[in-house]
Amino acid sequence: MVESRNPSRRSVYIWGLITALGVIAGYGAVLLANVRHFYTDDTESQYVPLWVMLGNRLRDGDLPVMVPEHWMAGNYAIEEAGLLNPPQLLIDLIAPSVDNLVLYATVVKLIFAIILGLGVYRICLVYGSRVQWAALAGVSIPFTGWLLFFDEASWMTAFTGTAWMVHAWASGVRYARGNGGPIPVFVYLYLAISVQYIFPAVEAGLMIGAVAVGELVYQRTWRPTLRLLFVSGLAALAGLATYLPSMLSAKVTWRGTAQINNDQFLTVPWSESLNASLPSTLPAFTSWWGYVQPMPVVYIAWFLVPALAFVDWNRARGAWRELTGIAVFAIAALMWTAGPGTIGPLRWPARVLPMVALGLLLLVCVLLGRFATFKDWRARGIAAAVLIGLLWVRSFSADPHNWIAHVIAALALAALGAAVVWLAVQKSTTAAVALAIIAVFPIAYIQVERAQPTPMSWNLPSDRAAARAAFPEFAGTTLQLGDRALIPPGERTLDGAYGSLVFGNYAKDIERTYVSGYTPNGHYWFGDMLCMRWDTSVCPDAYRRAFAVEPSTGKTVVDLMNVDRVVLHRALYPDAATQPAPAGWKWVDYPGHEKYIAVLEREDGLISTRNGRISAVENATAVSTAESDTTSKVRVSSENGGRVVFARLGWPGYRVSLDGKDIPFEVVAKSFVAVDIPAGTTDAELELTWRPPGWKIGGAAIGLGLLGLAFFQWLYVRGRKPEQEAPAAETIPDGDAELADALR
Repeated sequence: MVESRNPSRRSVYIWGLITALGVIAGYGAVLLANVRHFYTDDTESQYVPLWVMLGNRLRDGDLPVMVPEHWMAGNYAIEEAGLLNPPQLLIDLIAPSVDNLVLYATVVKLIFAIILGLGVYRICLVYGSRVQWAALAGVSIPFTGWLLFFDEASWMTAFTGTAWMVHAWASGVRYARGNGGPIPVFVYLYLAISVQYIFPAVEAGLMIGAVAVGELVYQRTWRPTLRLLFVSGLAALAGLATYLPSMLSAKVTWRGTAQINNDQFLTVPWSESLNASLPSTLPAFTSWWGYVQPMPVVYIAWFLVPALAFVDWNRARGAWRELTGIAVFAIAALMWTAGPGTIGPLRWPARVLPMVALGLLLLVCVLLGRFATFKDWRARGIAAAVLIGLLWVRSFSADPHNWIAHVIAALALAALGAAVVWLAVQKSTTAAVALAIIAVFPIAYIQVERAQPTPMSWNLPSDRAAARAAFPEFAGTTLQLGDRALIPPGERTLDGAYGSLVFGNYAKDIERTYVSGYTPNGHYWFGDMLCMRWDTSVCPDAYRRAFAVEPSTGKTVVDLMNVDRVVLHRALYPDAATQPAPAGWKWVDYPGHEKYIAVLEREDGLISTRNGRISAVENATAVSTAESDTTSKVRVSSENGGRVVFARLGWPGYRVSLDGKDIPFEVVAKSFVAVDIPAGTTDAELELTWRPPGWKIGGAAIGLGLLGLAFFQWLYVRGRKPEQEAPAAETIPDGDAELADALR
């Protein structure tokens, strides 16, 4: 019996609910293998602490585009903060109320996994797949290799961007085919772009390009494609505000060089895609862990490759035009994963593996959802067995040491496939797909359990209340000089080093103000001055550099920073506390923390609270009158001309006025903002303000994007006719009879 390609609304909702429940069950299986799986690496060290800090500031009525005391990591207009992404702001607002960070991160990611699964479900439906196979694709996508082990476990913004992007895909096809309006396309694209991570933005552009090509080939008319491209361009225009600050600040960051080059690091050979259906696969390419990877990051779905034997290819050939967009996207993503290794800010092509998984999973599930056949099942079973054999050969070639595991996986795959085919022949397609969905869960459990202990975990404390109670009460601004690599794995606990030391953004979890944090966009010159790295680790020479005198001001670097305290990691500076303290500083004991840290504090108390962010004054008087993260107002006088130096990092975006008139400023040691005061200045108001570079252009771009969207929405509403019917069958091009169904 042939099932309708136009399922009832009830069946669409039922199978959508099954998709969501399947994703929840899959998450449960993963958590059984490792309860912290979704709270590891960048999630624990970068994103979740950032949510806590941003949430606290949002609750105070502040949009924290800049926090000067965080120095190298304090320009949040260029970090992955999602400041213009409404769902992310909601996540931030809730975060300070939750002490269990593992729980919060897992729940947030589960919500986005459901959003992702339902988005893939929608894409399959718009391409004509039956609901059962669409649900299989939706349940499977969150448990594909790279997504499960990297984007979901660690790189949160990549994951959320993908979740929004798939809905933009489904809405884009609907809009191009006249079944939906432009607003969903615009909104979903904007959400994907504004997560403030460049990969989803570029991948969304690749997706729209592929869909545009596909719809042009399918519909053989340019108007729908042009409408889709215009609306997508408007969403990109609105998203410009997210990336302009990064683009205009790049010259002072580590990412300041726009280059294209190739290397072998995280570039994935195309042949690794032949591992896509064997759960035991451990692919071979160069990464942090050598050549053979410890996790199955190229795995997509257990049924993906063997299922090709059960597609009626004679019928499928007639629909090649409609599926062109999916194929173009999958091929482009596959080519990207092989290199170049760096394209400007885009590095590590393996990050595109989720797009390969998405494209291939959509292609196979749509083919199954429209052209699956179990006629001649014996011959097709033999073909599937041959494909499983090829999977085994490729996985053995990449990882010969685990050949027994690959044999077991191949046999299990064959048995599982045989059971699905038996159910399809003897029972129903629904029963067969149900088994295929259920199989996703134990596979996810086995893969995660097999990868334990995960090599990615920092093992940062997840109980905020306990961490705050264990940590010293450090008031003011603290500069830590330490090296995370020197902490033994067994001491990376709250009872160990993490009760005294912070790395990454961990200080934000415990609501302490530390210099810097986790940053992929660090200020080049500040980092060079203190030899500080992306995770706040420093080199052994950092102590000397921090107390070195800056020649033009006669002040030490820590004085110019208005730092109140310097914490030394004893493993990096084992003998420092036995030496005399620098002038104006003293060694302070913190009982219970002596094993890990030696602490220097100023003899005359906190300096960061005395005179705003003024850190040096030469031949002038300067008194702070008002201070915020983005503005310093100072009353200044200078008879013969002088200079005021601020404890602010010289990011692009500063502007200075004296009694309302703009004056120039300079940067001391390529890092500190300084203003020359003209001779004869008496009791004048100096105002130093910072705004994200390009903020006016970005605001205008958002406005133009919304105006353009309103115009296209008006065109869409104006063009709809309730009595409009689908074109007659004879007007549909050969091979595209499905278009009539879609239009109806």
